[in-house]
Amino acid sequence: MNYPAGESYASNVKAIGYCDLDGRPGFKLALHKSGDRWYLYTAKFWHPGFSIVEVTDPANPRLIKFVEGPSNTWTLQVQIADGKMITSQEKIMEGWGNTPGQDYGEGFLIWDLADPENPELQGHFKTNGDGTHRNYYDGGRYVYATGLPAGYVGQILQIVDIVDPKNPIEVGRWWRPGQWEAGGESGARIGTMLHGGAYVKGDRAFLPYGAGGFVILDISDKTRPTMISDLPFSPPFVNFISVHTAVPLNGRDLVVVNSEAIKENCEEPLGYCGIVDVSDETNPHLISLFPLPVPPDGAPYRNFCERGGRFGPHNQHQPQNQDILYQGEDLSFVTYFNGGLRIYDISDERLPQEVGYFLPPDPRERRGLLPASKLVAQTEDVIVDNRGNIFISDKNHGIYVLRYDGLNP
Repeated sequence: MNYPAGESYASNVKAIGYCDLDGRPGFKLALHKSGDRWYLYTAKFWHPGFSIVEVTDPANPRLIKFVEGPSNTWTLQVQIADGKMITSQEKIMEGWGNTPGQDYGEGFLIWDLADPENPELQGHFKTNGDGTHRNYYDGGRYVYATGLPAGYVGQILQIVDIVDPKNPIEVGRWWRPGQWEAGGESGARIGTMLHGGAYVKGDRAFLPYGAGGFVILDISDKTRPTMISDLPFSPPFVNFISVHTAVPLNGRDLVVVNSEAIKENCEEPLGYCGIVDVSDETNPHLISLFPLPVPPDGAPYRNFCERGGRFGPHNQHQPQNQDILYQGEDLSFVTYFNGGLRIYDISDERLPQEVGYFLPPDPRERRGLLPASKLVAQTEDVIVDNRGNIFISDKNHGIYVLRYDGLNP
């Protein structure tokens, strides 16, 4: 397998495979198994659509095809469960490659994966606004969408019934006070938005609400979600997306949360990744922080802020009750932009410890607008299968397939 030229660094992690995706970098990732064949579906940042890669042999990923999406549209996320695939469509933000005045796709699409190499489009949910950013789907009839319907500022939660894929219907929604400007509300703090997608556990939804903090909702009645509690994170942490991801553990009353780095060269308050205790769901509280990544010996920078590009957490591996994904709860896999992939032992929730990392080489070819300050690796998303294979994406690279020495599924 041909890997990009340049120096990579790793600890307890090795690269076993690479797929260039024909020069179209992947963004959010999802896995699907059909019979004895494994498939990776990669959403896109710079190219509307998604790619299908067979990863039955993870050391030799096989690009099957690129499925083109509507022009002038972000297609950032893909979710797969129960043989269905949910792909997002969203108006591109100003300054991120949009063409003002041109049409764009919005909402999310529902696909059938009976033929995994040729998905069949079944339905299209529209927000009648700017679309959806990140969505949550772990099977069954409901999609928990991060929607941008008309009249609201920032993404809100929209619960959509897809029991009839050809006729998806919104059944409930929830937002922070101040977001519904068309309803006369005002005063929402800048960055108050459901940016990273809800995560559902039973009749609870855990919401990473950006500058609106970490929120726990009761969704036992899908038509009337109600807030149980919330936990602010800014100040002191980065304010715009102070909570980007919130992943509850199934066997422990804990939620792993993280912010998202936005500005390059660390020109913003500190980002973080940490653990929230939700044993009393009316009083969630932060109990620990993950240690900051440290550059490897020999790296030509003292700290990752000096490396260029963004530095800070972005995405976590999310098992989402899918049996083909890694379900262990003693390890947390987190992407850190120019800090690469970081792996943490969280068996002691009071003392998370880094146990492995992988830093890709810097790209040699610019394939998108970012990073603007310097062309360096920017690791975006991570997903881990139940065979122990780790897949990561990058703004200007293809997909790396990794193995962690301590992972024995």
